[in-house]
Amino acid sequence: MAGAELMDALLRSRPANAEERPTFKPVLGRVVTRPESSALMRAVGTDVRAALEKPLGQPDLTGAWPAAPHNYLRDLVFGHEQRRFRMLLDRRLRLVPKITWSAVAAGAALRGRPAPEVPLSALARAALEAETFQQRRFAMCLYRRVAGPICFAVAALVTNALWLSSSEHTGLPTGYVLNEAARLLPPAWCLLRGHSPEFAAVDSRIGPADDVLLLPLLSHRDPENWDAPDEFRPDRWADLDPDAHPGYLPFGHNSERCWGRHLVLPLAERVLDLVRRDGLRVDPAQIRAKAHLDGLLEISDVRVLRA
Repeated sequence: MAGAELMDALLRSRPANAEERPTFKPVLGRVVTRPESSALMRAVGTDVRAALEKPLGQPDLTGAWPAAPHNYLRDLVFGHEQRRFRMLLDRRLRLVPKITWSAVAAGAALRGRPAPEVPLSALARAALEAETFQQRRFAMCLYRRVAGPICFAVAALVTNALWLSSSEHTGLPTGYVLNEAARLLPPAWCLLRGHSPEFAAVDSRIGPADDVLLLPLLSHRDPENWDAPDEFRPDRWADLDPDAHPGYLPFGHNSERCWGRHLVLPLAERVLDLVRRDGLRVDPAQIRAKAHLDGLLEISDVRVLRA
């Protein structure tokens, strides 16, 4: 499904369930309650706000992207963490789920809490409040689930933006560039909704046992909703509302926006501000790159250097 009107009607027909919202998906056979999820969101929100108050400094963001911005964000927001937490943010864990579970179990097996003066993120302290191994393992899984997307999603978004943009866009607001990058290369490129009786009432072509895949990757390029849909035009956002434009769903539907949106965008703007300040650009010799659709849509192995 990629039609803006039909997507809107379907997503309004019922709220997403726990399986359809990443933050609420069951972990180790246990349901994540809304209070638990809200507490984690508040904790990571505290960490991100503290990170955004830090001076820009002189980080070296040259090299391979999205690895470079991922590591920068990990250190910016969670750089003072204990090793058991930092290892959960390693990009390589996405490739092998069994290693992820091993890292979670190893971290949960470590008993004891650091002294109050030891610097830890609010998110890590929330995880360390768990008493038993099973509780710590559950908490470490949630830590990975909440902290990981901060690094992965922002790194994907800024890499896509840098790949698409050029020097002619440096005078435009950073927000315009990010909105346009999220239109052409949305990190969250699809939404899956399990079968539901409400869907058949929206469209008779949907059967009672039919799951539905919604594709913002296509609705973001629909010529019915966009002028020059395949062109990168950040200036279009001077006249468009990203919260209301038909078919624009980089962070989900307005009835169930991704909770991390207000954390991801400020961090992404910070990274692109550094890119502009330091005159970074994609290596002119690189004219091709791969766009991966495994989880997040991101351009990989982009060579970034100083102009």
